[in-house]
Amino acid sequence: MNTASDNPGEVAVASEEQRPTGAGTGGARDGQGLGSKAPAFIKRRRALHLSWQVGVFVVGLAVVGAGIVMLPLPGPGWVVIFGGMAIWATEFVWAQLVLRWTKRKVTEAAQKALDPRVRRRNITLTVIGLVIVGVLVGVYLWKFGVVMPWKIKDQ
Repeated sequence: MNTASDNPGEVAVASEEQRPTGAGTGGARDGQGLGSKAPAFIKRRRALHLSWQVGVFVVGLAVVGAGIVMLPLPGPGWVVIFGGMAIWATEFVWAQLVLRWTKRKVTEAAQKALDPRVRRRNITLTVIGLVIVGVLVGVYLWKFGVVMPWKIKDQ
């Protein structure tokens, strides 16, 4: 199965020998299979399965919508958005592929952040930033003392 490609036009397809077998679930429960993770009795009836998918879509949409609202407001916006994507991934292949791609990119970013050269650069930049902020605070305190900015008169 090729889900690691970033090239447009490629489709992730599992051949028969790659598909894991499961008892009535089509191998979806082990985390490797693509497709619906609905219970077997729901998947057997087309109307019930379609209504199940609509329900999953609506719940996922509500969670993603709440996450989008939380982006500018206080709250864990991105965590909630990825939670909504995980809800969608229980039913929809496109969401499973997006979630796999996101997990891979986050893992790559974490590995890159743990690189000693990158860590050393980040620590150096943080120290330089803290020194600049410290100098600015020192200049402010030297010039105005411990006075809030809104109480400063023309001096």
